[in-house]
Amino acid sequence: MVLLQASAEALNYTWILLVSFLIFFMHAGFAMLEAGQVRSKNVANQLTKNLLTWSIGVVVFFLVGTGLASLLGGGSFAWGGTASGLGFIDFLYGAVFAMTGATIVSGAVAGRAKLRAYVTYTILLAAVIYPVVISFTWSVAPDATGLVEMVTGVAFTDFAGGMIVHGMGGIAGLAAAAVLGPRMGRFNEDGSANVIPGHSMTFAVLGTLILAFGWYGFNVGTSAIYGSSGFNASQLGQVAITTTLAMAMGAIAAGGVAWGQTGKVDTLFVANGLLAGLVGITAIPHTTTWWGALIVGIISGAQLPIVFKLVESKLNIDDVCAVFPVHGSAGIIGTLLYPFVAISLPEGVSIGSAFIAQAFGVFVIGGWTLTATAVVWVALKAIGEARVTPEHEQEGLDVSEHGVETYPEFGSGEGVVADGGIMSEDIEATRGSKDD
Repeated sequence: MVLLQASAEALNYTWILLVSFLIFFMHAGFAMLEAGQVRSKNVANQLTKNLLTWSIGVVVFFLVGTGLASLLGGGSFAWGGTASGLGFIDFLYGAVFAMTGATIVSGAVAGRAKLRAYVTYTILLAAVIYPVVISFTWSVAPDATGLVEMVTGVAFTDFAGGMIVHGMGGIAGLAAAAVLGPRMGRFNEDGSANVIPGHSMTFAVLGTLILAFGWYGFNVGTSAIYGSSGFNASQLGQVAITTTLAMAMGAIAAGGVAWGQTGKVDTLFVANGLLAGLVGITAIPHTTTWWGALIVGIISGAQLPIVFKLVESKLNIDDVCAVFPVHGSAGIIGTLLYPFVAISLPEGVSIGSAFIAQAFGVFVIGGWTLTATAVVWVALKAIGEARVTPEHEQEGLDVSEHGVETYPEFGSGEGVVADGGIMSEDIEATRGSKDD
């Protein structure tokens, strides 16, 4: 019996590590998705932000954020008491969720935010903003309750971070983009919008599919982790199918609405709709019926072109990678749909009381994230550290912030060849004669 218990624990913690690695791989997806949606002169800057989000954010979350979340959530944080190292595995599992929420913001402020401003915000999100969100909702200590449950009497349902991670990231991105202001040339004086297309649809779609692959770690991987009641094979299958169906319907619905608006099936809306469907189901894949997953996917995908247009034309907010309609509003919608598409609710919980708890959770998370994010970016803007100069924005952040060109063969640098080397005068002079 002891051997079987030890084997089960070993298998469980090995699986947690594998799931953590799978979720970490989503950063490759974010990097490709965002790089594809920005202009070629800003690609290196976007990739650098994705790299630093993880590198800086995970250290800050380890040193500060985890302790704050434990303190506010009723736990007792002390790395010294985890001699077996299992506590470090739990930390890594939590960290990949935290850093997913953090990296979402980079897509909203692309093309004009200073690198040091973005890094500053990432530090504060990892140290304070996200840990406070955890304390509102996910209990840290086994016998503790989050703020939502204390106020409403019903626990907040968010299985894998549909609102806590993605909703938070989408709202944070919207707030940061609003304070920062739009890119040069994005809007005309009359408020009408100009389209600034990204430089690579291929990268954007590749990033979408990498994220979809990693999402199975988010949802299905979370379901496969042993809880206090042991392994639940039925729930595992439930999460797998609802995640898949919502993903598919999100892409179909977003493409359908875009087609209805313009007569064309927009590839980027299809890609982002697929992600919106995933975000919508992430809070509730373990409770949703198969037909409920279809509904969640349809609504989450269909709202994407509509909300994106609203943010663009009515609010004049330049959300470059559509992070709010993909992560923010989709996360909110899926979270609120929980009691209406659930197979069953916990004993003693009605549809009304469950909806109130979900709505209060959305309100608390959204209000805190919006306020905290706005304060940080307003402060950075007040001291002139939020945005690059107009000259640097026009030149491109790759050159102004990093001193490189992502595609040097198309750049203006003299004597630059495709492999990044320097073409000597002799070679340059003789090349013409060889071509004659």
